[in-house]
Amino acid sequence: MNYSGFPEPFLTRDERECRRWSMDYRTRLIYEDLNSLENVRDVALLEQLALRLPDVVGSPLSVNALREDLQVSHQTVTRWLEMFEHIFLSFRLYPFAPPRIRAVKKEPKLYLYDWTRIVDPGARFENLISFHLLKRVHFQQDYNGLDVELRYFRDVNRNEVDFVVLQDGTVKQLIECKVRSREVSPALRMLKKRFPQAEAIQVSLLGQEEYSVPRISELLW
Repeated sequence: MNYSGFPEPFLTRDERECRRWSMDYRTRLIYEDLNSLENVRDVALLEQLALRLPDVVGSPLSVNALREDLQVSHQTVTRWLEMFEHIFLSFRLYPFAPPRIRAVKKEPKLYLYDWTRIVDPGARFENLISFHLLKRVHFQQDYNGLDVELRYFRDVNRNEVDFVVLQDGTVKQLIECKVRSREVSPALRMLKKRFPQAEAIQVSLLGQEEYSVPRISELLW
């Protein structure tokens, strides 16, 4: 949570060094790596966009809001976000839209490889979980050759589950993140009813309670 998963800050475990490393990391990616891959003219605006991203982590991404902040076109922001993914600054997860559930089909959620820049503890914890889930998905794809995807769920009634793991188009896991865990998320219960074969997990940062519900039992969901 505090030092990221990168070796240098993680092994040093010094807050000042972590902040300095994070700034250098962002500068290297934008001013060196990105310039070596793309013909970029507005590098300063790109850095402004990178500085804005920690505030939008974990929420449906509004390209229009970013466009208005930077006073550039929608197409430009979209291209810049794609460039950030190419240099491993950020990644996006897209919504899962099962049949007969009214789901938001457009806005992805954005996460960072360096989550130490995120101030809000809930968003930072969600980002940490998203990164490790994505790493597991990539392992399943590359090592086992499985058709696995990581998505999120959100419908027009604002019911949201942070992560949905799919394999061959079938829902395998539903995962919700909470800073403190006092009760199971209503949205997680709702989606579990829709996909009773899936494993439903709620993970908390500070909670100490542990619950286990047999997958075949639907009574408690």
